[in-house]
Amino acid sequence: MPVQSVPVRDMSIQLRLLQQYLILLKKYPLVTKSVTSCILTALGNVLSQILEAKKKAKDELPKKEIDTAGVTRYAVYGLLITGPVSHYFYQLMELWLPSTDRYCIIKRLLLDRLIFAPGFLLVFYFVMNILEAKGWQDFEKKMNNSYWTALKMNWKVWTPFQFININFVPVQFRVLFANVVALFWYAYLASVRK
Repeated sequence: MPVQSVPVRDMSIQLRLLQQYLILLKKYPLVTKSVTSCILTALGNVLSQILEAKKKAKDELPKKEIDTAGVTRYAVYGLLITGPVSHYFYQLMELWLPSTDRYCIIKRLLLDRLIFAPGFLLVFYFVMNILEAKGWQDFEKKMNNSYWTALKMNWKVWTPFQFININFVPVQFRVLFANVVALFWYAYLASVRK
């Protein structure tokens, strides 16, 4: 039985967006992943602010407007750090630990969780401190007050997702997969860094 193709105009908006994303991902992988990271990281910050506003409303405290400067900082971080660093990390992981390696599943997870995660979280704290135009003392204070807590939470939350991501998700979709999970993770980080 022959399969009929569906004309583009008859496809749903979601399918057209997916198709366009796949085209851009193939033509411009780094830029596409960076822009996607920008958008989803910013949305994570917006989500954090909405949840915080709901909590304040529940406690009958005055609500604040969305902090657009905060959203912008997270967007810049996603665009310039998360997208490119994740893109290259996943590419290098494929070279360093190919799936033909007998223990690649364990080695990949250990590399991600014990080397990449602590370093990437440190970079997050450092870059956010710069984007907030705060000094070294504030950076040290936030590191002392919340880095270890955030890292332990990272290990708890991200380990199962990263196990799936680095071992079963095709390499070209790993940044997107991580960005979807990160939507909620950045909401957590935005609240814990305060």
